[in-house]
Amino acid sequence: MERTLVILKPDTVQRGLVGVITSRLEQRGIKLVGLKLLQISAELAARHYAVHKGKSFYEGLIHYITSSPVVVQCWEGKRVIEVVRRTCGSTNPTDADLGTIRADFGVEIGRNLIHASDGADTAAYEIPLYFTEAELVAWDRAVDCWINE
Repeated sequence: MERTLVILKPDTVQRGLVGVITSRLEQRGIKLVGLKLLQISAELAARHYAVHKGKSFYEGLIHYITSSPVVVQCWEGKRVIEVVRRTCGSTNPTDADLGTIRADFGVEIGRNLIHASDGADTAAYEIPLYFTEAELVAWDRAVDCWINE
């Protein structure tokens, strides 16, 4: 099974959309294996977004992600990275397909509600930033046989 990291960003928390967005992901048939509410420090944000250091939007991104609590989640499932990214929609909400999280709830790229790992290598780097292996729960879900062949 594949795993991915999701961050419900400060705008999601401030707007009271944590439940509805988490529900969207659950409805896709993927399994939640880790969940935390936390305030991201500047140091953690710098590690998470190191790939963007030096870009024009970097400082604003660090300021924003540290401005309010976030909800970090780890999801597991077959092709979970692709499932989550397609459910999120394009990074810019105005370009996102209708029915995606960003199209349904977002307006601006700087307030696009959700972060999702963009590949297996990224997920492998990001998940340990927020979760120890002991914090990720391995569990059997009764409906899995109705979701996966």
